[in-house]
Amino acid sequence: MIEIGFIQGRLSPPVQGRIQAFPRDHWRDEFVLARTHDFPVMEWTLDQDGLNENPLMTEAGRKEIRDLGRAHDLRIPTLTGDCFMQAPFYKAGGGKRRDLLGDAARIIEACADLDLGIIVVPLVDNGALESAEQEADLRLGLAELAPLLKAGRVRIAFESDFPPHRLAGFIADLDPDIFGINYDIGNSAALGYDFREEIAAYGDRIANVHVKDRLLGGTTVPLGRGAADLAGAIQTLARSGYSGPYMLQTARAEDGDHAGILCAYRDLVLGLLEAA
Repeated sequence: MIEIGFIQGRLSPPVQGRIQAFPRDHWRDEFVLARTHDFPVMEWTLDQDGLNENPLMTEAGRKEIRDLGRAHDLRIPTLTGDCFMQAPFYKAGGGKRRDLLGDAARIIEACADLDLGIIVVPLVDNGALESAEQEADLRLGLAELAPLLKAGRVRIAFESDFPPHRLAGFIADLDPDIFGINYDIGNSAALGYDFREEIAAYGDRIANVHVKDRLLGGTTVPLGRGAADLAGAIQTLARSGYSGPYMLQTARAEDGDHAGILCAYRDLVLGLLEAA
């Protein structure tokens, strides 16, 4: 059964006006709200700021996450690693690079401990690959992390701004058991990419999907108000054989009713899947 979930924080008030951030004051509440509104899965959010204080990164915190998940029947199969975009190890040198790779290793181990199987690594915005040297350094770091990923049964899913065939080439020689792609419907639409070409190029490597809408060359907007062909993208994904989760990374409520708008978006996506 295909599951529709949400990015952690979407059921909470925005943190300092940001569209996405770990909701440190409300994260426990989201377990209750998720059950109230019939969401079976949630994607955890991990920022570089406050990384070590995030409950995912402590033994006691992970126990509380497990207990809350059981109590409210909410699973956490995926993590959006904004920390990797905010402080990419492949753009750092010396001791800083080693520290960031150490953080990555600890994150993988924490995810393995929670049976959290997919870490989304955004190669966009500050995390975008801007040179061959950065890509080479990324691959070196991934080679170091690969044994931990295999041992913990954790996969990395890259979110990228590469055009379809370049992204297909990038992922082609990475181990499919531990590396895949996070497909972001809104980001692709904002870049002017054709979802049919993208899914044909690397659909078999898609491990996770983010659902949002964006203006062409612009920002996130409510579903249906941007450049994304949501029906076409979702139906093409379904017909390609994709059966993983669809995580709502949608625009925040304009009236403060975050649960209401998230449920409306969930029902919209469910209808598109049923029509596929």
